[in-house]
Amino acid sequence: MAVEQQAGELAPVMVFALVGALGVGAQWLAWRLRMPAIVLMLLAGLAVGPGLDLFDPARDIGPLMAPMVAIAVAIILFEGGLTLNLQSLRGAAEGVWRLVIIGAPLGWLGSTLALHYAAGLDWPVAAVFGGIMIVTGPTVIAPLLRQARLARRPAQLLQWEAIVNDPVGALAAVLAFEVVLVMAASETAGGAALSMAWGIVVALVLGLGAGWGLVRAFTAGHVPEFMKVPVLFAVLLGVFALSDTVLHESGLLTVTVMGVYMANTDLPSYAELRRFKEHATVLLVSGVFILLAASMNMEALALLDARAAVFVVVTILLVRPITVMVSLVGTKVAMNERLLVAFTGPRGVVLVAVAGLFGERLVALGFEDAARLTPLAFALVAATVVLHGFSLRPLGQLLGLAGQGVPGVIIVGGSQFSASLGKALSELEVPVLISDPNRTHLRTAREAGLRTFFGDILSEAAEHGVEIVNFGRVLAVTDNDAYNTLVATDLAPEFGRENVYQLRRAKEDNARHALPATLGGRKIGGELGYYEIARHMSQGWKVRATKLSDSYTLEDWQRDNPDAVPLAELAAGGGLSFVTRETEAKGGDGTRLVALGPPRDTAD
Repeated sequence: MAVEQQAGELAPVMVFALVGALGVGAQWLAWRLRMPAIVLMLLAGLAVGPGLDLFDPARDIGPLMAPMVAIAVAIILFEGGLTLNLQSLRGAAEGVWRLVIIGAPLGWLGSTLALHYAAGLDWPVAAVFGGIMIVTGPTVIAPLLRQARLARRPAQLLQWEAIVNDPVGALAAVLAFEVVLVMAASETAGGAALSMAWGIVVALVLGLGAGWGLVRAFTAGHVPEFMKVPVLFAVLLGVFALSDTVLHESGLLTVTVMGVYMANTDLPSYAELRRFKEHATVLLVSGVFILLAASMNMEALALLDARAAVFVVVTILLVRPITVMVSLVGTKVAMNERLLVAFTGPRGVVLVAVAGLFGERLVALGFEDAARLTPLAFALVAATVVLHGFSLRPLGQLLGLAGQGVPGVIIVGGSQFSASLGKALSELEVPVLISDPNRTHLRTAREAGLRTFFGDILSEAAEHGVEIVNFGRVLAVTDNDAYNTLVATDLAPEFGRENVYQLRRAKEDNARHALPATLGGRKIGGELGYYEIARHMSQGWKVRATKLSDSYTLEDWQRDNPDAVPLAELAAGGGLSFVTRETEAKGGDGTRLVALGPPRDTAD
């Protein structure tokens, strides 16, 4: 017989719908408002939870809460391990290794001391939470870097530190928790050490074995493409549960090791698997954050006293700077770069999720002060995200490490047209990079003084040699329509589909050559393809920028230049937008219109 629903209690289906709507809605609204998504998720969870009392996870979903959070954290940590490609890390700066090898244990120690002496937590609880505090939030730092447009080395240091320390911090917290768990359950230190060692061995064997088995099965074709992701999820959940039966919470170590192993194999489906995992992680991260925020009650919020504020200040102004400055001693990293990295350490959802999971476990073991872990995690995340979200770019500009002006443009394909377009944009102080694997094609761009990259923009060399965070748009304008489509499709998840463009394909209006809407980028250049533009360039056409005003409007320019093709416009406020088939030039006072047009002496 079904249990009657109490007044004010939400049905489980309504709970899942509410969590999904709030989490995804908060992330979309944050994208529209250019704000850190985690701040809006925090506010949404607190509003429907302790604020309006519309949703209480303990009341509305009860025993489902703990396993849901545990599985979500396991998948999040697996995705974090899946980002740790050691081959790519070899090309990173020396400072990244220092921040991991020296910074991680030093940060663990400093965070533990701050938690004990500033926040007043017991040593076992402080050690567990101090481990996960190593993580600087890879899901938070990426949008901050793109918004701030920092110089390559400090951006690389911050980005790689976040990626590598994501699984490292999780492992530190898991190991610390295992020590506490085993010591609490064992009578002797020898028995505790033996149980701990056995759990770690089982976790490593299961993680490496599952990763090896999946890679072999995927590579040999034993699993069809459409089943690879479901099989991956099934194995992931299986080894997580199996490892947990041997030693509680060792499953987190297992799935992290599994992800790291799979990231460092030549798996053909790696990119597709990782991209899907990233999408799943976005949903899980938002869901877990909403659940944990809604679980906060007034009693838990009351635990955020003056000592909590002191802990946050000590962590931001002492622990993080000391960790970074000591780690980078003796490196070639300049002092202004060290200072920027030292005062930039935003924490993310992984911190809150793991803190909520371990906090509940520690309370069950008798550590009453572990109830403060989730409120402290929320306080630290909110403080660091808000602080760095609004201060990173001004601090970077103050230290001479932030890009100026509007986000740059990567033009893929060297030619007279790309050089002319790049020069016109550069004169408007828009950063431009022209890429081509043929050095000869870059000659015109180099002669024009433009920055070039000799190589394939989709290669690993470009990933480590191009300051991607300084660019916001990509134009694929090579003579190969298929390659243009490949570039636009591959870079769309990185830059956003609305920010990747390509030239019109030959015969694209023919149904036999039509492509799905999911492939390629937005079309620029009107109805002109590569060879039509090349013919115009050989006849003396050029890309020019014209300033519009109230006295010389867009209509006046169109009347004077009937054959010209608008390409982009830079608004008076500094916003750059490209003209596509779906959009038209808007003009306006102070707008600079960039267009391809015939020689001046032949223009009407």
